[in-house]
Amino acid sequence: MTASYTDDELLARGMHVAVHARRTPDRPAIISPSGNLTWKEFNAQANQLVRLLRRRGIQSGDGVALLAHNSPEFAVVWAATQRAGLRLTAVNWHQSPELIAYVVDNSDARALIASGRFVAGAQAAVAASDKLLAKLSFAGAIDGFEHLHASLGAESGDDIEDAEAGSTMLYTSGTTGRPKGVFRRTRPVVSQLTGVCNETAQWNPASDISLLTGPLYHAAPLGINFVIPINAGVTTLLMDKWDAEETLRLIDQHKATHTHVVPTMMHRMLQLPEETRRKYDLSSMRWMIHGAAPCPAHVKQAMMDWFGPVLYEYYSSTEGGGVFVRPHEWLRKPGTVGKAVPGVEIKLLDIDGNPVAQGQEGLIYVKAPATGRFEYYKEDGKTDASYRGDWFTLGDMGRLDEDGDLFLTGRTAELIISGGVNIYPVEIDEVLIRHPLIADAAVVGVPNEDWGEEIKAVVELKPGVSGSAETTQSILDFARDRLPGFQRPRTIDYVETLPRNAAGKVLRAQVRAPYWAGRSKSI
Repeated sequence: MTASYTDDELLARGMHVAVHARRTPDRPAIISPSGNLTWKEFNAQANQLVRLLRRRGIQSGDGVALLAHNSPEFAVVWAATQRAGLRLTAVNWHQSPELIAYVVDNSDARALIASGRFVAGAQAAVAASDKLLAKLSFAGAIDGFEHLHASLGAESGDDIEDAEAGSTMLYTSGTTGRPKGVFRRTRPVVSQLTGVCNETAQWNPASDISLLTGPLYHAAPLGINFVIPINAGVTTLLMDKWDAEETLRLIDQHKATHTHVVPTMMHRMLQLPEETRRKYDLSSMRWMIHGAAPCPAHVKQAMMDWFGPVLYEYYSSTEGGGVFVRPHEWLRKPGTVGKAVPGVEIKLLDIDGNPVAQGQEGLIYVKAPATGRFEYYKEDGKTDASYRGDWFTLGDMGRLDEDGDLFLTGRTAELIISGGVNIYPVEIDEVLIRHPLIADAAVVGVPNEDWGEEIKAVVELKPGVSGSAETTQSILDFARDRLPGFQRPRTIDYVETLPRNAAGKVLRAQVRAPYWAGRSKSI
């Protein structure tokens, strides 16, 4: 029985929530617009769900697909799968029903648990898969699905006696082709990034509050903004939908101490009127970590000026790796994402696999761990294409300085080649978003008969600003004064909203696609 297990034994079996339920049963574990859970309630519901899934035929090693908004139910499904030896796939509900169905079927899920907000995606998944033994819904009914909470009520909330650590298999965002499941046949011995996060976060479960800003189906919010603090016994406050001012209000109201953001969020918070920013007491925030996309140095500096030196940054991925920089280190070298954390090795290679000279751009490669290295689920060709021996790349470009600090410069798939010159659009984006009329910008290469490609800026303007000839000239003049000739946009188009994935990365391929319709672009 679990009562005879030590805390360490429970942790090894994926029962972190049970340990915290033992220690502080009545303290809040989850706070959300959809409801709250104490640690005792959280743990009991996780045990009930394990028993329910087993009763429906779900066994250790099976996959469970979760199509859910940020909610207590998401947390419960995560906790249940991680103590029952199950493989959790959290599905991106922003995708089309067709892609949702593809992920559920491709992941070989035996159970689908879905929010009533996403009926179309859930029904498409059921139609596409003949593997599902259990279909459970919450936050609204879905035809053919059991009601999660009604079914849980029939099960015992006592700790299960045969707990076994589970795993996750998340899918990449699928900016090029269909999403890919990041699968590990064996669990990594330890996540080096988790270690440095815990070290710098300096958790105090008695008083800390972690504010979760992003969608839990994404690797960074799930891993860094939820799993790490939950495993540390820290109360987690879930945002259902991110909003700049609401973020400030929640920090003030709950005295939140930790959070995870992406550069777009920081940019949007900085654009709030000064009187709005001054309304809220943000002094409780002592650890704000960001990653997922390169952050313009002036944006991060402005956040430091506002919040203080509390911004930590990482460069990592669902596939693995870990580069990290602390606030004081970044202030000495603005723009760096830091050094590889202990246990992680990186190197830069050219397109032919040769090492590049110090200070030169190259493809960033990460050495795969001896155990727990990733593969793309049922995609041997794509797995092989990502590796050079024991090293893998995600297509990101960067350079290393004389101290081994990494600076990101872009992605090979985003590279603009004009007249034989390699141009990295992220460097131009960072300049354009300083313009007082621009809310966001994405630079892409468009066809040019003489040069192969020329630079176009696709711009999202601030509210109330029109894309007039005067606005266009103002932006072109701004770029002319701040960029060398080969980096200056030649034309500007305007959109209401730039497409981004949940991590905050501009879907540059989507921005670029209309300009290349009917033509080929080989990079």
